[in-house]
Amino acid sequence: MDLFRSRRPLASSAFLTLGAPPMTDPNQPTGTEPEVLNTPGAQPEGAAGTAVAPPAEAEAEATAPKEGEEKEGEEKEGEKKEGEEKDSKLHQCVEIRDIGPCKKHIKVTVERKDIDERLNEKFGELIKGANVPGFRPGKAPRSLVTRRYHKDVEDQVKGEVLLASLEQLADDHDIAPLSTPSLDPEKIVIPAEGPFVYEFEVEVRPQFDLPAYKGLKLKRPVRTFTDQDVDQEQTRLLSRFGQLVPKDEGNAQVGDFIIADMTTRHQDQVIGTAKEVTIKVEDRVAFKDGVAEQFGTQVCGASAGDTRVVDIVMSDAAANPQLAGQTVQATLEVKDVKKLRLPELTHEFLHNFGAHSVEQFRERIRALLEKRLEYEQRQSARDQVLEKIAAASDWELPRDLLMRQARKALARKVMEMQEAGMSEDEIRGRRRLLEQDVLRSTTLALKEHFVLQKIAEEEKIDIGEDDINAEIERIAEMQDESPRRVRARLEKEDLLETLAAQLVERMALDLVLQHAEYEDVAAGQAPTPGVSAVEEQAAEGELKDPTAPPPEASAEQPTESPAGAEENQPS
Repeated sequence: MDLFRSRRPLASSAFLTLGAPPMTDPNQPTGTEPEVLNTPGAQPEGAAGTAVAPPAEAEAEATAPKEGEEKEGEEKEGEKKEGEEKDSKLHQCVEIRDIGPCKKHIKVTVERKDIDERLNEKFGELIKGANVPGFRPGKAPRSLVTRRYHKDVEDQVKGEVLLASLEQLADDHDIAPLSTPSLDPEKIVIPAEGPFVYEFEVEVRPQFDLPAYKGLKLKRPVRTFTDQDVDQEQTRLLSRFGQLVPKDEGNAQVGDFIIADMTTRHQDQVIGTAKEVTIKVEDRVAFKDGVAEQFGTQVCGASAGDTRVVDIVMSDAAANPQLAGQTVQATLEVKDVKKLRLPELTHEFLHNFGAHSVEQFRERIRALLEKRLEYEQRQSARDQVLEKIAAASDWELPRDLLMRQARKALARKVMEMQEAGMSEDEIRGRRRLLEQDVLRSTTLALKEHFVLQKIAEEEKIDIGEDDINAEIERIAEMQDESPRRVRARLEKEDLLETLAAQLVERMALDLVLQHAEYEDVAAGQAPTPGVSAVEEQAAEGELKDPTAPPPEASAEQPTESPAGAEENQPS
């Protein structure tokens, strides 16, 4: 699953493409048909002497165990397998040392006798069926077969030993890798003498002890929604169906729109200009490369012809990396102020919201507000649980790990917001806020992930394909799409594992919340500050992708579509 949910990837991820090469005669003249080495039990199709398989019924009758022998056979088979596993276990020495936050250097030494046994076994199989010119099949001298096929056999043994060694390493040691080990099988060789040694570095999951997570005393924000709250949410929902019309009296307020020419300066130097930018007035405004935290305060009351200056804190997406975290000033020359004319709530229009009357529409809005409150309560609980665990552990995550996981960490947050019923505009604005300081937001998201995943492991919480299918159907219904289309999008964006991780985290958090003791506290009647997203950037230049993996990782890992690419499409 996402990040790491099984120890097996330590072996399989490094050797997914490692296969034994076909054995050919290196001395064979160029252009001739390659020799096929017949190993015991593998005859060419149609070869003379090949036995004809008996009919299925006769074979089943001949091989079926007699009555009373089945149980005894199973017991012997189990003992045989246990003995074979014990005998096949490698004699290896493993040295593990820390070389940084969440990073280990591992050196593995496999005893020579394990290598020699496997080489002898492979050559023994070859000698029995090798077709060597001048000799009858299986009669060629061992020294000749060894000389002809030494490299092929050695490569095959190397692949088998490496895979077995890594699987044994995963079974015997709690490595918990977060990424593919820095191990190139092509650069590893079996020495002519002495033990087989290989070493690599790997990022691992942070080690920490879970404190008691059942019976936690948590504070739960509660709130009773008023008709005014419903009115505000109704206006927000209807706004995407509204029409912009001139606001003759000017006096821009939250919810209105301004059209302005924008000039951005940093230390009196112009770093960006934009003409006739349409901006929805909200408490905060998220540009593509920064956030104006006090936009509403600095712009409210403006009319056509006025000039306002707003402060923008630049994000990691800024074209100039030196601007990241800096505060710049944007001068807005207001050209026009517009307001939103909302649609009439006709019976036909209300069908867009699955309602048949205004009363039913407002009931749905109340249910949506309650769902939003549940999201806030869960976020508050996550923060409190993480705070208690972080207080007992020294959390340090390497920057390159954070940058590689930024996209999936933000994707999990977006899925949670979608689950809470937030609109696409609201999600886009909140995502921009998370990207404002991507390292900090990713650090918090990953800590939540590690904590909840560890709780899931302790409680043996896991999911299956049916759980994923049910979640995809739920998302499809919520977004009015077909499940097939939702799955295709998740697969294309490499987010199926992210969805699975989010499901596991949700189940782990549910378990914590079910066993918690709550103290209800008033959430306050002041709504969460609104945020609007603008498809403009404060500073000119090519934007940086704040969730892109670092350059050194990009060369090793599959290319992913840039995070937030969907935001660049016209709405």
